[in-house]
Amino acid sequence: MNLKEIEKLIELFSQKEMSKISLKDGEFELCLEKTTSSYVSQNLPQATPQVVVAQPTQVEVQQAPSVESGLFIESPMVGTFYRCPSPNASPYVNVGDKIKKGQVIGIVEAMKIMNEIEAEFDCKIVEIVANDAQPVEFGSKLIKVEKI
Repeated sequence: MNLKEIEKLIELFSQKEMSKISLKDGEFELCLEKTTSSYVSQNLPQATPQVVVAQPTQVEVQQAPSVESGLFIESPMVGTFYRCPSPNASPYVNVGDKIKKGQVIGIVEAMKIMNEIEAEFDCKIVEIVANDAQPVEFGSKLIKVEKI
């Protein structure tokens, strides 16, 4: 995507009523988002476009500060992480739960095989890092825990 195409897209976006748009083409990614001002005369919304452009040479890391350190249950394989045994079931674990060694905390689907991920020690769930149905890599942090 060249600069003229990006400028045209921004111009069209600012004229439309949508509030957010994302476009990804290979390694190029463009995200546009409008925010409303709280000090607007006559209670009319006023949108200000914000542009975030990621170039292939740039790396954007958006990670919650709490994910930086601590003890985690990690994915032992590449696949898709699921928090629930089935789509309509409740999650295996939630934040604040105290779990025992060997208790299932989720599933990683790899090559159509559902692999149960178990806690390696007694612990308390501090944070759910991976989202349901999220692709994960080997060593991806799934759940932040605290030993008990």
